[in-house]
Amino acid sequence: MPNNKTVVSQEQIAHQYEYMQFIARMNEDKAQVRGQRPKAFTQTFGCQQNEADTQRIAGMLDEMGYEKTDRTEDADVIVINTCAVREHAESRALGNVGALSHLKKARPEVTICLCGCMVQQEHMPDKIKKSYPQVDLVFGTHALWRFPELLYRRLTGDKRVFDTSGDAAGYIAEGLPVLRDGGTKAWLSIMYGCNNFCTYCIVPYVRGRERSRAPEEIVHELEQLVADGYKDITLLGQNVNSYGKDLDEQIDFSDLLMRLNEVPGDFLLRFMTSHPKDASHKLFDTMAACDKVAKQLHLPFQSGSDTVLKRMNRGYTAEHYRELIAYARSKMPDITLSSDIIVGFPGETEEDFEKTRTLVAEVGFDMLYTFLYSKRSGTPAAEMPDDTTHAVKQARFERLLKTQDETVQARQDAYQGKRLRVLVDGTSKGTEYPLTARTEGGLLVCCAGDNLKIGEFADVVIEKTSLRCLFGRSV
Repeated sequence: MPNNKTVVSQEQIAHQYEYMQFIARMNEDKAQVRGQRPKAFTQTFGCQQNEADTQRIAGMLDEMGYEKTDRTEDADVIVINTCAVREHAESRALGNVGALSHLKKARPEVTICLCGCMVQQEHMPDKIKKSYPQVDLVFGTHALWRFPELLYRRLTGDKRVFDTSGDAAGYIAEGLPVLRDGGTKAWLSIMYGCNNFCTYCIVPYVRGRERSRAPEEIVHELEQLVADGYKDITLLGQNVNSYGKDLDEQIDFSDLLMRLNEVPGDFLLRFMTSHPKDASHKLFDTMAACDKVAKQLHLPFQSGSDTVLKRMNRGYTAEHYRELIAYARSKMPDITLSSDIIVGFPGETEEDFEKTRTLVAEVGFDMLYTFLYSKRSGTPAAEMPDDTTHAVKQARFERLLKTQDETVQARQDAYQGKRLRVLVDGTSKGTEYPLTARTEGGLLVCCAGDNLKIGEFADVVIEKTSLRCLFGRSV
């Protein structure tokens, strides 16, 4: 098990369930008066880990007797889960909170909650207290498991409740309820936090140190997901390749994949995010050997310049990254590759950028997530000199996108006429190809065929391609 300092005891979890029951009884009384259950609205900004956190918040709200709503106007409780990775996500979250001031004036009884990575930053609670009086409850990432207790305090008399406390080591809290949206896809957190301290990244400061869930807990949750009908399951962690380093049991991420692959059922396992400095040949050997592990790899390289990588504190070189990709492809020739890139990191020269663009052209990624550098207060990069204009950075950004689009189009065109196994997961806006699906590698396919059913695997033949989508018909 993880270090005891990070483990929330089952007695503490039971205490939170008592608060859930207290609020559920309060809501039963309200429902008898109104003729309907009180409602809760949740909104998520940021990464898949934030989405997974919101599903736990939704589970607790359901346990407390709240009915889910998609309209803030109908909600008795509003929970906004925030992101701090980029300034844009912060601005959007605060903008949405600001817009709720009118709702709060019209309905003072509504409880507005703000949580997640943004509020865990040191300067943010004071900013919210002074500038957003409509917010009733603020809790950081370390206090998420105590949400029922904090909400109970607010509902029973405390004027405003703020809790961004917690040990930087972070917590592991097992046994909290989860409410997922159904469908075919599910998130499964295997670890939390980060130890890498990339100089541009705020995550280690707001999510704490790396801590791994016990493998038996992960296996049990996967078994439940498969029993519930989920078929596309993504394992989550800030750096999944570090899994197990803090456990007493001798197990690493590759070993965990092997164990999860043995769970009975027809499903696919994906994972994100991997860090190149910790990715290993063992991992790629394991992926190749496991029939339920998707042949898909998201491996962020951020920059093709060793000079920039060093300033970023990434811990690898561009050549090492190339070697990892070459080995992965030697074991899985059809693997789908994606990555993250930051354009305009402080001090990036034209030569540095060209090295990044060259690496993109050489590797041939199927998907690329490209971002302009976003300054984050409290990180070392925020203090680095940066004399490159925004216009220059934007021009580089657009050049990189053009290079990537040329690569993607060629890779997409290569699927013409191929037979692919896909998981049908939804409907499209088109009439000729009315359903959407994903390949094992995560590529989007709009498809058609009388025998296709949402939630089931099927074989399709690709009839045409575009930059962002393949078009197939069932066999």
